[in-house]
Amino acid sequence: MINVAFSFSDTIAGYCTGFDEEADSFGIRTSDGRDFVVRLTPTTYAEMTRNLGEAYIDCGGQMRAMLVPDRFVFAYGVHYPESDKPFEAKMLVFAGRTETDFVFEQKDWWIKQIRQLGTFFLRAQFAGPDGALDINYRNYRTALTADGTRTDTARQECDTISRLVYGFASAYLLTGEEQFLEAAEAGTDYLRDHFRASDPTAGINYWYHAIDVSGSRTRKVLASEFGDDFDAIPAYEQIYALAGPVQTYRITGDSRILADARATMTMFDRYFYDPERGGYWSHIDPVTFDGTSETLGHNRSRKNWNSVGDHAPAYLINLLLATGDERERKMLEYCADQITEHFPDFENSPFVNEKFHGDWSHDQTWGWQQNRAVVGHNLKIAWNLMRIASVKPDQRYVDLAEKIAALMPRHGMDKQRLGWYDVVERVLADGETVHRYAWHDRKAWWQQEQGILAYMILAGVQKDAKYLKYARESSAFYNAWFLDHDAGGIYFNVLASGLPYLMGTERMKGSHSMSGYHSFELCYLAAVYGNLLITRQPLDLYFKPYPHAFPDGVLRVSPDLLPPGSVRIESVTVDGAPYGDFDPEALTVALPRSTERVKVHVRLVPTSGVEHFDVATSSDGETMTLEMSGALDERGMPAFLAAMAKVLEARPKALVLDVASLTSITAPAIRELALMRQKLDIDADIRVTGARPEMRERLADAEISEGMTVG
Repeated sequence: MINVAFSFSDTIAGYCTGFDEEADSFGIRTSDGRDFVVRLTPTTYAEMTRNLGEAYIDCGGQMRAMLVPDRFVFAYGVHYPESDKPFEAKMLVFAGRTETDFVFEQKDWWIKQIRQLGTFFLRAQFAGPDGALDINYRNYRTALTADGTRTDTARQECDTISRLVYGFASAYLLTGEEQFLEAAEAGTDYLRDHFRASDPTAGINYWYHAIDVSGSRTRKVLASEFGDDFDAIPAYEQIYALAGPVQTYRITGDSRILADARATMTMFDRYFYDPERGGYWSHIDPVTFDGTSETLGHNRSRKNWNSVGDHAPAYLINLLLATGDERERKMLEYCADQITEHFPDFENSPFVNEKFHGDWSHDQTWGWQQNRAVVGHNLKIAWNLMRIASVKPDQRYVDLAEKIAALMPRHGMDKQRLGWYDVVERVLADGETVHRYAWHDRKAWWQQEQGILAYMILAGVQKDAKYLKYARESSAFYNAWFLDHDAGGIYFNVLASGLPYLMGTERMKGSHSMSGYHSFELCYLAAVYGNLLITRQPLDLYFKPYPHAFPDGVLRVSPDLLPPGSVRIESVTVDGAPYGDFDPEALTVALPRSTERVKVHVRLVPTSGVEHFDVATSSDGETMTLEMSGALDERGMPAFLAAMAKVLEARPKALVLDVASLTSITAPAIRELALMRQKLDIDADIRVTGARPEMRERLADAEISEGMTVG
């Protein structure tokens, strides 16, 4: 054992086991059950995890009282070389106000975050010197500095524009804000006008890698100019060219987008597809469109995760959601079957194999990857197989997803600080117990997304507490460390400890690797899975179809591939007016006959499990009323805590808690009421109306009904 005779800063994440007032220290148990003692110091400070756009939330004054058993907390501090001294915390970050609360499970947490991200990218790409927006993609630049400033580079890349369009479209779906739809549609038109190439004879579309913009002139770049893909057309670029337009198609039903998507799928079928051994080539020659051409060099006759699996999340699932068409369904199932058949390699490694020769033999000498695993790709497979299993109930998909989900915490997760690692060696060498990092132990934003979504959908579908635990731990790490509260946006990489890494291209908010895709996709789908499958809360979606949009005049509003019957439509409005022509179980809306575009607002709710909790807040200036309904259990706490925060901010003279429709209440909610009562003015009039006998008894047992009128 090496004697570490120096101090170093680090993070311990886990669950408090108790506070020792005399020693001014607390115990913390990591995700994998290891115990540490953490000492507080006179300079230790504490904060609450906050969303983008929110002010700093100081917890220093009450941090000792908050260190109760089972509360999740990050402790960042210093390890000293003395063996008898515990770790000294310099900063604590709490994930919620109570031991069962996680702020990111609030009904609108991810919606607020996507709104902030959308606003950041609108400003970064399209704001003029005076701050006014001019959504003109001629001004778009691939590279953005750390503070969101456009660089002078003339290069515009197709993929990064499409990924940003995806972000704006997703922001509109969750918020209904017109500026986001304007940006999504303008970007889609720009891609069609400047990057799309059509071959009407062959019935195909393909997409240019990039264009260079200089004044009024442009130069198109067909083949990739990146080292890994140089002078080839990589499948992933053609795949991601569809990401933004297809997400926009879900909103608008623009028939031109559907035609482009179908023609690009024909391109995949005709030139990327291997008819002899199945799967899709990773690259094709830019002239002959041949995936076996000698000109491709190390990319000749290759298949990989990107060429086979990335179809699903990038565009194929979203296209199926919009069309319900058999073509998309069959291709989606085919990709899932190829993954299930060829990617597992568990007799040799806990990670899937990602790169292949044309005959599906393993390619473990290619470029940078060699025999290495991308942790996020493993998580991405688990996430997407669980999605596809809802449209094709195949136990193989679920089994592989759960196999990966069981292995990744042991082999790809940081169990002391949390978060998911980047690229690691797939196989342990003799004497090793930890997979070696290919280059570093930093953690990338997009791989955190895969971990969060994989375990969220597993938790929501399989109803297994261990999946919810990993989903929460992954979300806690991301929201505590990746949000840039100073400049806006999301950090590309953080150190293992969680502190942002701001070197080289990884300090940038826009690059060949980073645009408005993964961070927006996370917000969109975390809101979907969180509200509809986990916390059982309503979710609002917005659409704005063109007249005669969609071939059958039917708007399909399923937010993702979810278990059949798990979600229904509760209500629909068209241009703000109630609308009744919808099928709540089929998740479809029959669009009204109109010569103008209409705005369709759909409210979705869960159909099974614990009745979802809801709280409606109203105020006449002096009296604030909270009308609560459903089950106020652990899953309802985020919405309840958000309502309590509004009460404390408003400090009303009178507060009415209408609990007539409340079916149950959890102990932390009772304690939250006590805390709220403590912080309001002593003369505040608090009335509880509609309380059932058991509710009155619980309030009395907690000794908080004194000073309240309970009836």
